[in-house]
Amino acid sequence: MNRPLKIGITCYPSLGGSGVVATELGKILAEKGHEIHFIAHSMPFRLGKFQRNIYYHEVEVTDYYVFRYPPYDLSLASKMHQVARNVGLDILHVHYAVPHAICAYLAKEMSGDGLKVVTTLHGTDITVLAQNEALKDIIRLGIRKSDAVTAVSQDLIKETRELLDISEPIDLTYNFVDKRIYYPRECSDLRRDYAEPHEKVLMHISNFRPVKRTMDVVDIFAKVNAKIPSKLILVGEGPDLPKLQTKIAKMGLTDRVIFLGKQDDVAQVVSVADLMLLPSEKESFGLVALEAMACGVPTIGSLAGGIPELVQHGVTGYLAPVGDTDQMAAFAVELLQDTKRYADFREACLQRARHEFCDAKISAQYEEIYYRVLGLPVEVSIPVCQA
Repeated sequence: MNRPLKIGITCYPSLGGSGVVATELGKILAEKGHEIHFIAHSMPFRLGKFQRNIYYHEVEVTDYYVFRYPPYDLSLASKMHQVARNVGLDILHVHYAVPHAICAYLAKEMSGDGLKVVTTLHGTDITVLAQNEALKDIIRLGIRKSDAVTAVSQDLIKETRELLDISEPIDLTYNFVDKRIYYPRECSDLRRDYAEPHEKVLMHISNFRPVKRTMDVVDIFAKVNAKIPSKLILVGEGPDLPKLQTKIAKMGLTDRVIFLGKQDDVAQVVSVADLMLLPSEKESFGLVALEAMACGVPTIGSLAGGIPELVQHGVTGYLAPVGDTDQMAAFAVELLQDTKRYADFREACLQRARHEFCDAKISAQYEEIYYRVLGLPVEVSIPVCQA
């Protein structure tokens, strides 16, 4: 067997898919016996209580008067180097190319070639930042100076190659869910708080930014509600929320929509829903849809980014072109009115989440990458996940 590794993980510690995946990956790797060191400006919100083999190192930014803006990137690179030197890190696994891959590259230059860097692309660093010509070169540098690069969907790999004109290998490592956390919960009492027995529950979870097309969420819901009595539960906060609330009021749907705000643990809430709505304009993977799938909840979404790699059209949900709210609503009504088909979709969701996107399988893929870049024999077997 390969020896346990000392792995530094840097991610954005606040709410967001990349931070969730990075933190959950670290927890699973720690359970496998690896020593995990989170290096970030604050505690990752999913880290929670004390866990064996997990350490947290806070990045403190120097607020020196000559700096107009505190140099977080330099402080992070310095902290990475200090942790690598003090505990003997084997790997720095960073999530997002900028600034984290650049910081890791600086830390590696200070620490020596023995420290390896693995960078995971989650989407925004490519789909948004790489659209800016001023940032392309530094994103490209971060990728090329990494010892391995992974991305969470084939679509993201394709877009990365096209935008940055790079040919370096990129490993596909999908996002995952821990089936000990995400599974169908018994939530009849909670559901009664939000909907009557004859009503259906539609849900949307996001950061309420324009790319999520939350106005489309309301349009889809209104069309479904016109045919099937329904409630809409919105989870999260963001810049489009005030505009969304105004639209809901103008459409006379205020009493049909429940705002839950930010929720650290959505596993319980997701099980309340009958359908998840994900009509995004761009979505490198769609972690929310996977979390819903693991709870037996089909997704009605858009044919955007990596969503079609996750949601099987006509099997675990339905997909339509971006902005086609009529078709998305029609799919939702069709599924909600067919009890047998809905049960089939629900079972297909559970099987796909547990087999194709389980934590044991994806974490083993990451371990294989770690040992490969360290030049160690790869003795990790990719498990076949059981339902």
